[in-house]
Amino acid sequence: MSLLETISSPADLKKLPRSRLPELAREIRNRIVEVVSRTGGHLASNLGVVELTIAIHYVFDIPRDKLVWDVGHQSYTHKLLTGRAGRFSTLRQFGGISGFPKISESPCDAFSTGHSSTSISAGLGISCAKRLKNDNSRVLAVIGDGSMTAGMAYEALNQAGAIHKELIVILNDNEMSISPNVGALSSLLSRTFSAKFIQDKRKDIGELLRSLPGIGSDAYHLAKRAEESFKAFVTPGMLFEAFDFEYFGPIKGHRINHLIDILENIKNLEEPVLLHVATKKGQGYLPAEANPVYFHGVGCFDAETGDNLTCSDIPSYTEVFGQTMVRLAETNRKIVAVTAAMPEGTGLAEFSERFPDRFYDVGIAEAHGVTFAAGMATEGLRPVVAIYSTFLQRAYDQIVHDVCLESLPVVFAVDRGGIVGEDGPTHHGMFDLSFLRSIPNMVVMAPMDENELQRMLLTAVDYPGPIAIRYPRGKATGAAPEKINEPIALGRGKLVCSGDDVLIVAIGYSVLEALEAAQMLKEKGILATVVNARFVKPLDTELIGTLIQKIPRVVTVEENVLQGGFGSAVIEAMADAGITGFKISRIGIRDTFITHGSKSVLRKHYGVDADAVVSAAEALCRNLN
Repeated sequence: MSLLETISSPADLKKLPRSRLPELAREIRNRIVEVVSRTGGHLASNLGVVELTIAIHYVFDIPRDKLVWDVGHQSYTHKLLTGRAGRFSTLRQFGGISGFPKISESPCDAFSTGHSSTSISAGLGISCAKRLKNDNSRVLAVIGDGSMTAGMAYEALNQAGAIHKELIVILNDNEMSISPNVGALSSLLSRTFSAKFIQDKRKDIGELLRSLPGIGSDAYHLAKRAEESFKAFVTPGMLFEAFDFEYFGPIKGHRINHLIDILENIKNLEEPVLLHVATKKGQGYLPAEANPVYFHGVGCFDAETGDNLTCSDIPSYTEVFGQTMVRLAETNRKIVAVTAAMPEGTGLAEFSERFPDRFYDVGIAEAHGVTFAAGMATEGLRPVVAIYSTFLQRAYDQIVHDVCLESLPVVFAVDRGGIVGEDGPTHHGMFDLSFLRSIPNMVVMAPMDENELQRMLLTAVDYPGPIAIRYPRGKATGAAPEKINEPIALGRGKLVCSGDDVLIVAIGYSVLEALEAAQMLKEKGILATVVNARFVKPLDTELIGTLIQKIPRVVTVEENVLQGGFGSAVIEAMADAGITGFKISRIGIRDTFITHGSKSVLRKHYGVDADAVVSAAEALCRNLN
C-alpha cells in the first residue's frame, strides 16, 4: 500500500515520521500528474506547493486551525491530504470534486476561492471572528502566483498590521510574481529570527532599552532601525514590516524538514507574520518545469511526455482575437492592448512581441487596468482591454465611473463569456451581458462565429465610445475565413433563416444552438426563423419587432443569467415599442450558480442547448395553435 493510501485526514499525516515525508511528496506529485493529464487542470502551480502543503498540515491542526488558499489553484495536495484522495480522479468533472477550495465540499476548506488576492482579507476576517469567540486556534493564508500584484492584498495587509491580530501569511513566491530568492544568507536569517527564544530575547531587549531613563525611546528606535537596515540589506522584508508584520524569509520551499521547523517556530507568535517561501512552479515534473506558463492551466496531455492530446486545426476564439489584434495594429497605431497578468491566456502574446511599446500587462489588477486604459483613451488612443468575463466583474465601478461616464473609447474584449467548463462557478462568465448593458453609453455585442468576432473588433476600434465584445472559451466554429474589411452597422442584427411557425432570437454562441434547434424543429414539421441579434445594446428593435408582429411565438437564447440579460432586453424593447400580443420563452441561466463539468454536459444540465430551444418552441406552438 502506498503512503498516500494510508492518509484519509491530516491526523493520519501526523503519524508519519519526518523521514518518510519526501516519499509522500513524490507519490502526491505522481498522483497529481496522473489525474490532471486526464481531466485537465492547474498543474504547475500545484506541483510547486507539495512540500509546503505537507508541512502546513504536519504542523497545524486543520480544520481547527483555518487554512485559506489564495485563488485556490494550488489546493490539489491539500485535497489529497484531507479525505478526498479516493475521489481525486473526479477532479473538475461533473458531479466530482472542484478544482478549487469549496466550503461545502470539506470542513478543511475554510473559504471558497477562485479569484485572486482574497486570502489575506478572508483570513483576517476569520482571525478577528475567532478572537471575538475566545478561540485561540491559528489562521493561515497562502498567497502567491502573482496575487500580490493586486491592491486588495495590500488593503488586507494594511488592516492586519493596524489591528495587530494573529495571522500567518505565507507568500508562495514561485519566481513568477515577487522577486526571486535572494540567497542562502536570507534563509539563515529566517531560521534565526524565527526561533521562539530569539523572539523572546528581542522583546526583552526592547523593553530594557525603553526603560533606560532619558534615552530609552531613542535607544530602542536606533536598535530597531539597525536591525531593519541589516534585514533590508539581505531580504525584501521591509515592505511587509512597513505593514507591521514580522517578516521571515525567503526560505526554500521544497525542503520539508526546514519548512516544518520554521512553521513550528512561528506557529505561536502573537502578531501578524509573513513567511516568504521560494518555490519552483512545476517542481518534480520536467515538462511543467520547462514550460510553467503552458502547464499553469492545461487540458488533457500525455503524462509521459507532456504532449498536448487535444490538438486541433481550428483556432480558438482567443487565438482569433489575438491574430486580429495584430493585423489591425499593423495599420492603426492608435491601438494599444491591456491585460491583467494574462498575455497568453487572452491571446495577446504575439501582440506583445510585435508591438512591445503598445502592450501593457498591469498584473492581477483589473480595476487599475480599466482606469489605466481610460487615461490612455483621453489622449486619443484606442485601448483594447482583454480580460476574462469573470475577472472583469472586479472592475465594475471603474467601467461605470472612469470609462462610461465620459463615454471614453475603450474596447472591452470580454473573453470566456458564458459557460467555461471545468473551472466551475468562480470562472463562468454568466453576468456580463446583464452588468454591461445596464451602463449608459456602453455598446455590447457578441459574435456567432470567428468571422463576426473579427468584424466586431474592426467595428470596436473605430467606435468613438465604450464598447464590449463578448466571446466564448474554446475552439471557434471552423467557418470558412472571410475577408474582414468592413465593420458591422451599429445595432443591426442578421436574419439567418426563415420560417413561419416560431421566431428564435439568439446572441453569441447561442446562435449556433438556435440553428441546430431550427434543423431539429424542421424535422418535426415546425419551421423557425432564426435571428442573430449580434447586439445586446443597442438592440435591433426594428428587425425583431417586425418579425414578432408576423410570428408571435418567440424564443430568446443566451448563455447568461436571465435576470437583466438578453431576453430581458428583448421584452423591454418590445414593451417600449408598444408591440404586444406575443408569447415569449427565455432560454438562459436561471437564478443559480453553475457547477463544474464539460461545457456540453453543463449546457444540457442547465437547459441552454439546442434540445432546450426545441422544447420551448414546441410548447409555444402547442399553446397558440
